[in-house]
Amino acid sequence: QLRLVESGGGLVQPGGSLTLSCAASGSNFKYYAIGWFRQAPGKEREGVLCISSTGGSANYADSTKGRFTISRDNAKNTVYLQMNSLKPEDIAVYYCAALWGGCLPRFSDYEYWGQGTQVTVSS
Repeated sequence: QLRLVESGGGLVQPGGSLTLSCAASGSNFKYYAIGWFRQAPGKEREGVLCISSTGGSANYADSTKGRFTISRDNAKNTVYLQMNSLKPEDIAVYYCAALWGGCLPRFSDYEYWGQGTQVTVSS
């Protein structure tokens, strides 16, 4: 079982950067894929990026390609979402989630969830 805690959200100006962290407690973290999802007000939750247990990544949001990257540090039980060139349309609550093995695009496939962290892009 894993417990996930997101951090790093906040207010940033358009064009700015943020790094979100997803810290996990529990065993066997390295065997889990970790996905980042986001939910904007009035919209459905959507997949952003995922990193598998073997380090491969999958991008589920075309709007973030070239701007967002994902990485993991198994020694620290942490996954990072680096977000650059942020836009107002990136405003959302960002969640990380864990799934044993490989990445999948649907949030309903994931076993464990964090509580979310708010990202606001505004001048």
